[in-house]
Parts: sequence; C-alpha cells; structure tokens
Amino acid sequence: MLAMNFRGPFRIRADRNMPMPEIKHPQDAIVRVTRSCICGSDLHLYHGLVPDTRVGMTFGHEFTGIVEEIGPGVDNLKVGDHVMVPFNIACGTCPFCQQKLFGNCHESNPEATAVGGIFGYSHTAGGYDGGQAEYVRVPYANVGPTVIPDWMDLDDAVLLTDVVPTGYQAAEMGGIRKGDTVVVFGAGPVGIMAAKCAWLFGAGRVIVIDHIEYRLEFVKQYAQCEAYNFKELGDVVEFMKKTTGWYGADVCIDAVGADAAGDAFQSLVGRKLPLTGGSATALHWAINSVKKGGIVSIVGVYGPLDALVPIGNVVNKGITIRANQASVKRLLPRLIEHVREGRLNPKAIISHRLPLEEVAEGYHIFSAKRDNCIKPVLIPHHARA
Repeated sequence: MLAMNFRGPFRIRADRNMPMPEIKHPQDAIVRVTRSCICGSDLHLYHGLVPDTRVGMTFGHEFTGIVEEIGPGVDNLKVGDHVMVPFNIACGTCPFCQQKLFGNCHESNPEATAVGGIFGYSHTAGGYDGGQAEYVRVPYANVGPTVIPDWMDLDDAVLLTDVVPTGYQAAEMGGIRKGDTVVVFGAGPVGIMAAKCAWLFGAGRVIVIDHIEYRLEFVKQYAQCEAYNFKELGDVVEFMKKTTGWYGADVCIDAVGADAAGDAFQSLVGRKLPLTGGSATALHWAINSVKKGGIVSIVGVYGPLDALVPIGNVVNKGITIRANQASVKRLLPRLIEHVREGRLNPKAIISHRLPLEEVAEGYHIFSAKRDNCIKPVLIPHHARA
C-alpha cells in the first residue's frame, strides 16, 4: 500500500511498498483511510526531537476512515462504518481508562511510565504505525473509533480526532472562570483552537503570542482575540504583566512545546544539540506571565528528557500546573454538539488539501511555514475518486 515512510530527520517519502496492516488481535479493526492530517506535533518527530523515532515508521495520529475488516472481538463497529479515530490508543478497561484518562492507558503502552499508546508517534508511544497511509490497523476498536454522524462534514470529523479536543482540553485544564484573561502561547492549529475554546468557558479576554504573522492574522479573525508578535514586544513577560495591570494573566496555555523559538539558549540546548526534551521557552513565558495563584495548562509536546523549567517560580508563585494528552473519547460528545450547533467550525483552519502521494511536500510546506499554511490534510486516492 501507499504510506508515509520516515527515513530520518527531515527525510520522509511516499512509499508504495509499505506492508498492508493485518488483524493481530480479536479487538483489532482495519480502516481504509479517507482523511489524515499532518499535526504540529508530527513536526517534532520530523525534526528529530522525539527519541526512538525509528526509520520505517508511518506517522499520523489524526485520521478518519471506513472499517474494512474487524476482529472477532469487535462488536461496537461493523464493516462499512465511517469512523473518526481518536489519536489515543486506549483499552477502555485499565484503571486509567476507567478514570477516562485515555491518553494514559496502561495496556496500550505498558512499558512506559507516562503516556499511553498513540498512533504514529515513535516507540516512546508504543510504536504503532499511523494514519498517513491508505490503510491502518486500529487496536481496541471497541473503544476508540466513533461513527461519524451523517450530518457532519468529513473535514470537521478529522479535526475532532486531535486538534479540536486538544485545544478544548487546554482551555478546560486552565479552569477558566467568567471574565478571566487567558494567554495562549503558540498560534499553530492547537493554539488557535485553544484560543477559540477559551471563550466557551467564559474568558473575558484572550491573547495569543507567536511570531508568524500570517498565523497571528488568522487567529485574530478565527478566534476573535488579541494577537501579538513576540519579536515586536521586547520582554514578553514584562509586556504580559503590563497589559494585565502588573498582576499577570489568570490562565496561561503552552500550545507550543519542544520547537519553541524566542530564546537563543533554549533553542541551542533543546533544539539544535539537543540536550533536553526541547526548547522550553513558551513554558518559561507561561510560568512567568501567569498571576500568583494562577493556572498554567500545558498541551505542547516535549520529549521525555529533562527540560530547563523555572520550578522555583512555580513554587513561590503558588501556580497550579495541569498537563496531559487530550482524552479525545471523553470529549467527543460535547465537541460534536458544539460543531452541530455552530459554536465551533473546525474545517475553517484547513489551509491545504494534498494527495497522500505529496506527503513529503506537505511536511516541507508545514515545517517551513510556506504558503500561509495553517493545517494540511492528506487525502488518499481512493477517497478522492
């Protein structure tokens, strides 16, 4: 089959000789992909920032598809169902899944002490191949895949597998109260969605910080928020304090993670060498910009190495930090309602629709911030016919 094939940092190709997935467990399903996305966190893999990303892997944790085959233990799906597949691979029965912490499933990635299984996200997340392919094996198919409502646009559905729930949970973890000032660091797709969702929780003011002008313009229009280029602000933390009456923001969201720009030392040790789990610049800004007693919400992806974080400031300011991979399955019912009622319009952030054959070009465009790229979606040939 045709699938994305990782050949090393900044080296991927569309490979027509990748093996077809097979049923390996009674609860498996084989899904024929109809949409898949390139995610900002895929760029961390592409840039070589996530350990144990092995040559020959297929990335892609955001996808929809049609069920082609099911194992004998699958009874919640049938062949022909068109499903959205959450990026979390979750068993549904372990103690963490029972708490609806589907991103921390113990069975899908039992050798890890933190994250559960994730499609197409290195062997630190279980080593599962992802959905930037014509077909994909979906484990625990009774748990994750959700049938797409008849009324829902497929482009909306694919964004409900990660970007929308991650942005929504970023806002949710912030504990936003009516009238709060919320600052989002990062105007990529997740940051854009976090800014949009902050209003749903009652924010009184939403500010986004980035340095890519076209993204800042987009988020201002899409999320009806303030947006600032950190290269024009001088000291970002001082600006945030000044614009909030010198108290700091009520909630700060790190929607950047390991690839953060803005600090030469962090970029050197976290991105260039790298000696840490990524550049923690956005996390520094979030911790130092939030008010005393405020909340920092982290959805930006960092590698499993230590990061240079000002933990003393966390203690002395009495900050609450909340962080996790989004529990997509838990959030889907309310997000589907938000889409149906018109409160969220996910597909509006899609800027590029590319054939799967052009996956390498898609990564290059997205990574290099070319052509005003916000969110690229890959479409296999059989889904275009």
